[in-house]
Amino acid sequence: MAISEIFKNPTVKQVIFQIKFPNLFFIESKIGDFQMKIMDDFPESALIFRQPLFFTDSFKEQNMDELKKDVEPMRKIWQFKGINKYKLNVTCNSLDISSEFYKTYNNENSKQKFRDIIQKCVDSFLELTNLKTINRIGLRYIDDCPIPAKKDNDKFLEYYNSVLPFERFNLKDTSLYKCKIETKRDDCFLRYSEYLDYKKEKPLYLLDFDGFQRNISSSDYLTITDKLHDIISNEYESIIKEPVIKIMRK
Repeated sequence: MAISEIFKNPTVKQVIFQIKFPNLFFIESKIGDFQMKIMDDFPESALIFRQPLFFTDSFKEQNMDELKKDVEPMRKIWQFKGINKYKLNVTCNSLDISSEFYKTYNNENSKQKFRDIIQKCVDSFLELTNLKTINRIGLRYIDDCPIPAKKDNDKFLEYYNSVLPFERFNLKDTSLYKCKIETKRDDCFLRYSEYLDYKKEKPLYLLDFDGFQRNISSSDYLTITDKLHDIISNEYESIIKEPVIKIMRK
């Protein structure tokens, strides 16, 4: 059962929703209409030009000329900023919504549901573009989690059901852990990572859940997003333990 409780002090620091689709060369002609549909929630707007970076180990002119042939052209990004620090980016082949002020995905008692923002933006986009197929749909949660004051295996495992190899590399003697897993959940995919860093002045423990699905009908986007959320929420619930829940409720 996915977590639905609204915590006063959640560990989520960023949530990102994204759809990718084939290049829509007419997208610029639709942006004005799209802006009007979302303006109540995203009153600030900007047009950003982003040039892809490329690197070389030599400054020879012929090398630079060869590299320039492979560089993508400058991209236009239509960016909209909204209430509660929501940010929406649209390009000719993607739409993403992110927030660093996340409270809940779909709790019925909240007026700040991330799902509602997704639905309003994507429904408006699909209505204007008549997009039939989505190449990739993704939902990602990044959590900055509390760490016990005592640097000790047993104490850490009171807080988290971690996959980090404490039994082989004792926490007392280790300053950095990184673990990344790519797996399937039903017909969806999940990239999961843990990052524990004691080299910083303030120790850092990050959980990163990146769920996605490929090649879906646009009419199914919300159903798939709900499924991705449930997969991530269930994974998160399987990792955190009661001391973390108590901290989030404070």
